Amino acid sequence: MDRTGKNPYMPQQAIHGAGIGSNISRRDMLIGSAAALLATAVSLPANAQSTTSSAHGSHQSGEKSMNTVTTKDGVTIYYKDWGSGQPIVFSHGWPLSADDWDTQMMFFLSHGFRVIAHDRRGHGRSSQVADGHDMDHYADDLAALTAHLNLKNAIHVGHSTGGGEVTRYIARHGESRVAKAVLISSVPPIMVKTPDNPGGLPKSVFDGFQAQVAANRAQFYIDLPAGPFYGYNRAGAKASQGVIDNWWRQGMMGGVKAHYDGIVAFSQTDFVPDLKKFTVPTLVMHGDDDQIVPYADAGPLSAKLVKGAILKTYKGFPHGMPTTNADTINADLLAFIKS
Repeated sequence: MDRTGKNPYMPQQAIHGAGIGSNISRRDMLIGSAAALLATAVSLPANAQSTTSSAHGSHQSGEKSMNTVTTKDGVTIYYKDWGSGQPIVFSHGWPLSADDWDTQMMFFLSHGFRVIAHDRRGHGRSSQVADGHDMDHYADDLAALTAHLNLKNAIHVGHSTGGGEVTRYIARHGESRVAKAVLISSVPPIMVKTPDNPGGLPKSVFDGFQAQVAANRAQFYIDLPAGPFYGYNRAGAKASQGVIDNWWRQGMMGGVKAHYDGIVAFSQTDFVPDLKKFTVPTLVMHGDDDQIVPYADAGPLSAKLVKGAILKTYKGFPHGMPTTNADTINADLLAFIKS
């Protein structure tokens, strides 16, 4: 979206399922394979079966099938937790999931870090609850995760709405578990236009977002990544259908109520007092061609509010630069973490 509030989306074709081949031959093969697997499982000794199951446990506890933490208000939060070493915790953007950090998690895992990413409440594999879709709850859920894993000396990295989540988490829960913070293409200090924020976007822009989510989010979640999110609507841009489809997949995994309410959370929350509470080393990364969170009213202002923050501006980079420009972003993240 541009700063006038106009919608620059490029319509794309809907995603089509693949055709089905020979049903008879597939059925016979599946039946034969299932029988072989069943025979193998039955023949396994009891201790071998229990060892296989326990291999899926988490770092700290005995979850067998997937890692989750339950918040004080009964919400189940799903998370990934890989590797060892200093922890890096990733907070994703709206309306995505922990999967949006796959490239970063694989990169930092290979460099000896412990990497953690969770699905925000109402998103991805976490509970699709009706309430609590605001920055205070997002921050409290993140705090529940860090306490559950007993994280210490952690680097917190947030993209877009996730940057707001990290900001409110640090302000609301303190820095005792935090070593550094990184805000990438993030929504602070505040997105919506107000008397104190004359450079913000009109509220009508976000009202339009909500209307599209409520009416036909399946189409909206094609148009957004196919257009301004990754800068694929720019002249000469080479769009990746896989990236577009993956964005759609993540978005449609979550709950529409969470996504609808989340638009208010990321656009109208004032993070100015929160940013002033930061004392940990902080890196602010923002592309100057960000069509979702316009650069001038975001990155530079956040960097000014955080004492000692470093601002890195990326010429021509879009909002989704952790994906489109992963090599550059990952290298700069690693340099800041090691500095």
